[in-house]
Amino acid sequence: MAVDATNGVTNNGASNTAAAEKKATLNYDNFLQLLVAQLKNQDPTQPMDASAQMAQLASFSQVEQTIQTNSKLDSLLTNANLTQASSYIGKTMTSADGTTSGTVASVKVYSDGMIATTTDGKSILVQTGITLSDSSKSSGS
Repeated sequence: MAVDATNGVTNNGASNTAAAEKKATLNYDNFLQLLVAQLKNQDPTQPMDASAQMAQLASFSQVEQTIQTNSKLDSLLTNANLTQASSYIGKTMTSADGTTSGTVASVKVYSDGMIATTTDGKSILVQTGITLSDSSKSSGS
């Protein structure tokens, strides 16, 4: 999800979530193909035990629900990161080591973190230890 330049927030983690969902879907489809092949090719004199078949379906259903839960959690984390990133726009940020400082113009959200870009083009890794202050208050003092 990309938000226009006025907000300056870009989400690059959505493509990772979509790729994970596609991979999970392939696994689901592959399982169903294997199950159908197993049913087609079973020995008619010794058919699959119904309780074993139900146990397989229940196990697979549990795995599918876990994949969907993980996908929803990823979505929630992404939304939380986007909300947090948008709150940085227009504020003065200083890096954790104190070497870089400036007014935040945009924030890029990745699956493993965020990077703020200042109005003068410097990049600041958003991590523990950054200092954030309201630009209007700091310029008025």
